[in-house]
Amino acid sequence: MLKLVWLIPLFPLAGFLFTGLNSRRLPVKYSGWLASLMVLLSFMFSVLVFLQLSGGAEAETITVAEWIRAGSLNIPIEFLADRLSALMMLIITGVGFLIHVYSIGYMHGDEGYNRFFAYMNLFIFFMLILVLGGNFPVMFIGWEGVGLCSYLLIGFWNKNHQFNNAARKAFIMNRIGDLGFLLGMFFIYKTFNSLSYKDVFQAASGILPGTRVITVITLLLFAGATGKSAQIPLFTWLPDAMAGPTPVSALIHAATMVTAGIYLVARAGVLFALAPVTMTVVAFTGLVTALVAGIIALFQNDIKKVLAYSTVSQLGLMFVGLGAGSFSGSLFHLMTHAFFKALLFLSAGAIIHSLGGEQDLRKMGGLQKKLPWTFLLFLTGTLAISGIPPFSGFFSKDEILAAAFTKSPALWIFSVLASLITASYIFRLFWLTFRGSFRGSPEQADHIHESPSVMLIPLGILGFLSAFGALPIVLMASPENRLAIYLQPVFSNAAARLGPSPLTAASGWLLAGIVLSLIIVSIYITSVIFIKRNHIPDDDSVNRKGVIKLAYNKFYIDEIYNALFVRPLSRISLFLSEKIDIRIFDKAIESVGKAVMFAGGKIRLLQTGNVGFYLFTMVIFIIIVLVLNLIY
Repeated sequence: MLKLVWLIPLFPLAGFLFTGLNSRRLPVKYSGWLASLMVLLSFMFSVLVFLQLSGGAEAETITVAEWIRAGSLNIPIEFLADRLSALMMLIITGVGFLIHVYSIGYMHGDEGYNRFFAYMNLFIFFMLILVLGGNFPVMFIGWEGVGLCSYLLIGFWNKNHQFNNAARKAFIMNRIGDLGFLLGMFFIYKTFNSLSYKDVFQAASGILPGTRVITVITLLLFAGATGKSAQIPLFTWLPDAMAGPTPVSALIHAATMVTAGIYLVARAGVLFALAPVTMTVVAFTGLVTALVAGIIALFQNDIKKVLAYSTVSQLGLMFVGLGAGSFSGSLFHLMTHAFFKALLFLSAGAIIHSLGGEQDLRKMGGLQKKLPWTFLLFLTGTLAISGIPPFSGFFSKDEILAAAFTKSPALWIFSVLASLITASYIFRLFWLTFRGSFRGSPEQADHIHESPSVMLIPLGILGFLSAFGALPIVLMASPENRLAIYLQPVFSNAAARLGPSPLTAASGWLLAGIVLSLIIVSIYITSVIFIKRNHIPDDDSVNRKGVIKLAYNKFYIDEIYNALFVRPLSRISLFLSEKIDIRIFDKAIESVGKAVMFAGGKIRLLQTGNVGFYLFTMVIFIIIVLVLNLIY
């Protein structure tokens, strides 16, 4: 089966080509189901690969075709079927399939229905290429592909210029991070004379920790990861990515694009384990991002913006885990986050759908009775992301916090603070949406309805996974969970460099109990504020002060970037365009054209139509040629 792993990305590619080429002829009742079927086929093959590897099969690199060969440089199109890529494929295709099915109902009636599903299939294809790549350049193909698809899907409703601006912002900010990834690949080839995972990681085992070139390589790779996974300083694109349809937000935030940075660091874990400075940078960046994004989420009133900043914050916690050396713990949280974040986004989409497009939390409330199934499913996602047992987020977040404690008690304290902020902003959102009385218009109240089954069934499956998806992993597995054991062959070299965790099981449960108690207290405080006191966030026109004003305005980070980078670069570009491009290059090109026209105008005078003149001219030039031959 491993030999046929190349078929897995082929199915969504076929769906993209068929739906895209026939978008104007294919009936809309078929395109959504066809696109979903292609992802389902990929999921089924991914399950077979996962089972084969779980059964003891060795990881295998499959060369599909020759690609680049120049001198000693040889870069084939090759796929790596190992336990890490198998896990990622299950997440991408499994959650991606549920999002596709949900989209059939959500996008019903949209004029770009067929085009939407073509883009969605293309997104899945490139993400599968990213995680299946057996060398860095093949990963980079998928890396750039998901960036393209995010641009197409964020700006899907392209008649709105604001949405187009959000798509451009996402595309450009990702290109900044991608430059770091590209430079990192150049350094990898210069250092190891190869870009294949197998060659690079094997050669890296003989390098001493802290070597300067490894530090430079890992910092550059991490720069790429900050762009894709929306970490400081390249995180402001992700909240604006909410411009696309809600299923797009779910796909980007849960199963595909933003997980790419986590995957890159985990895949290159051998290199990162050799760079303690980079590991500290990774952990610190993730922690600051988790705190900043969490605080911003506390004061946002757009339901999708709250969830967007939530994703940024949760990704920050995953980087904390990676920086602390818990690669399997971060991937565990990546998996559970895919479940509950897809559930939260799609549930939010159901709410927005029922309210006729309304996204403002201040115009919701009292939806518990009117949307009972959505209420129950959203509550499941809320408990999971908050870290309440036995919901999946409790176990995966506990892995990261335990790793943070072993690295530094201070890192643990601030990571716990980020977890408390998470529980606070998500329950703030939950209370404002479902409790109290409805604050929208009478027209919206009349429009409220539960979603159709094609949307509720995927939500139900995600709800089940969010609630119980972690239990098979953590039960009957001691001292490590099943996922850590499963991924052990992938991270064995990195783990040997980092050393075993000094934290005992009893200490781990004690820390988890402390965190859980604090989370319950934070949930209780939010219930007092938003249920007992019935607090409703102020209108946008109200003048806020202090930290609240800073957080409400997202710490003015976008404004700072505009002042430092966007406006100066725009002015420089305008100057270069007017002074150099138009006045020099344009005139130089125009001069060439004028010279050709002038020469043509003079030479055409030779075309007199007189045969005698032509014969005379021919004889003269024959004589000239003969004379030149005699001379030379």
